[in-house]
Amino acid sequence: MSTDPGAVNRLLPRLISILGSENVLTDQADVWPYGYDNSRRHSQPDIVALPVSHEQVKDIVLVCFENNLPVVARGRGTGTTGASVPLHGGIVLSLERMTQIKQIDVNNRVAVVEPGITNQAVQNKIGEAGFFWPPDPTSAAYSTIGGNLACNAAGPRAIKYGTPRENTLGLKAVTGKGEEISTGVYTTKGVVGYDLTRLILGSEGTLAIITEATLKMTPLPQSKRTLQAIYKDIRDAALAVSKIMAQPVIPYTLEFIDGQAIDMVRKHSNAELPTNAGALLIIEVDGQESSLDDAAQAIKTAATNSGLLEIKLAKTQEEIDALWATRKALSPALRNVAPNKINEDVVVPVSNIPALIDGLENLSKKHDINIVNFGHAGNGNIHTNLLIDSTDKAQVTRSQACLNEVFDLVLKLNGTLSGEHGVGIEKMNYIDREIDPITLKLMKDIKTVFDPHGILNPGKMFPS
Repeated sequence: MSTDPGAVNRLLPRLISILGSENVLTDQADVWPYGYDNSRRHSQPDIVALPVSHEQVKDIVLVCFENNLPVVARGRGTGTTGASVPLHGGIVLSLERMTQIKQIDVNNRVAVVEPGITNQAVQNKIGEAGFFWPPDPTSAAYSTIGGNLACNAAGPRAIKYGTPRENTLGLKAVTGKGEEISTGVYTTKGVVGYDLTRLILGSEGTLAIITEATLKMTPLPQSKRTLQAIYKDIRDAALAVSKIMAQPVIPYTLEFIDGQAIDMVRKHSNAELPTNAGALLIIEVDGQESSLDDAAQAIKTAATNSGLLEIKLAKTQEEIDALWATRKALSPALRNVAPNKINEDVVVPVSNIPALIDGLENLSKKHDINIVNFGHAGNGNIHTNLLIDSTDKAQVTRSQACLNEVFDLVLKLNGTLSGEHGVGIEKMNYIDREIDPITLKLMKDIKTVFDPHGILNPGKMFPS
């Protein structure tokens, strides 16, 4: 799909009539920031539209449909796969001003929100009523609910409470024809018709643009315990994860950090870490205060093996904050070390984590590429970072060969290429390794039904 500059200019008066001139950006300096996301990829849009209502979104998409103009929905650009980069120009539909919490229904544990509000803002507001929304990506302070839903971003708590797909009851959205749809239910059970809510979640704005979400709230736990377990090497930690997930106490979070990552973030964290740490687990259990000591002991027992160097319970909020500072400092630290690192979020069955870690170590040596691993181990969701210098052409070539074999390894272990970052641009030419041709064709057919002119986020998701 290509954008006709003349068509864009002709449509400008219509867009201004819908939004008002103050909500339509055309100056190059103003639209430039909306052409990138956290993947560091960039492609400049022709126009940025800033709607404040569902009706405005519907009217804008209808104009784009009638004129075959690309339209890319965007939150705050925290995605890492290029999913919100407007490859073909056209209009970026930034939902950043749609930030209302329309309803908090305590009796039915439901919150109705607009897509532009940040995850953290929702957590803060419903927290006042004694609830939380389980998805909590590391970017929660900056990422929007709409962005979280678009790529099914979950975070550490998904191990116990699930992803957005398990915590979103319904949606209001606009298809690529500019038609309004409502999906899902207001209840926790419902089986009338196809589950279009779960279909749209994770579709990265290629099927419909979400304008409202009905979220399933969960009561805040009475209390929790936070533990830190340190191992002599990453295989011992991976074996511990399998044991923890095979016993009855389900952790609230179970995060994994390898030795290289620990070394990189020492200066960014107040946590006390032994110099010989080969891997680290951060484990939390939550629930009734009266049961948590027993739950923590069960986790300790499961986490103990011959490679365990130390396991301790954080006793104060300061100690808990220090532990999480280590985890949250990882991505910034890695960006400083390797600004153009390849950041993958592969997933394997929990029992196959040891085999994945062994395989990644072998690939690191084979291709002479430094690989740093961390992530949501309780789900088998390992963030695999290939640290490269993009100015070193030989290293870039080796890294691509290494990445190919990383994906082969993951699929061999019955895994998937992405747990929460999505496909975007970065993975679209790999997904036919995971999805068979007939299924892939069905997906393309579904895309055509929702978006017959192919204007919604074109050039994403499917192999080029």
